[in-house]
Amino acid sequence: MKIAPIKPIIRYDVVDKIDIRIGTIERVEDIQGADKLVKLIVDFGDHKRTILAGIKQEREDPAALEGIQALFVVNLAPRKMMGEVSEGMLFDIGYADGLTPVLATPEKPVPAGTRAG
Repeated sequence: MKIAPIKPIIRYDVVDKIDIRIGTIERVEDIQGADKLVKLIVDFGDHKRTILAGIKQEREDPAALEGIQALFVVNLAPRKMMGEVSEGMLFDIGYADGLTPVLATPEKPVPAGTRAG
């Protein structure tokens, strides 16, 4: 892998606007007709959200993620894809560098909804 150059410098207040939280993936559902997308039902402690993630081809069994905690961006505007609405974004590691992505997960269980940063 060739290491990508560091992106331009930004102010701290820009990073502080991104709300990244731990969510527990409760269910992984197939989306009919989608080659890449799956639907994740994610528990954030005080509520659940539907988050679509393009991980279908990256994993032999996407349903194996059920019960796993991972990082999610939760303050993005809802986005409609393949007839479904996504209410956030799964935070993964490696995709932008052409690697098979891995999840950003806590080293030990924490309460769902815990903020990163």
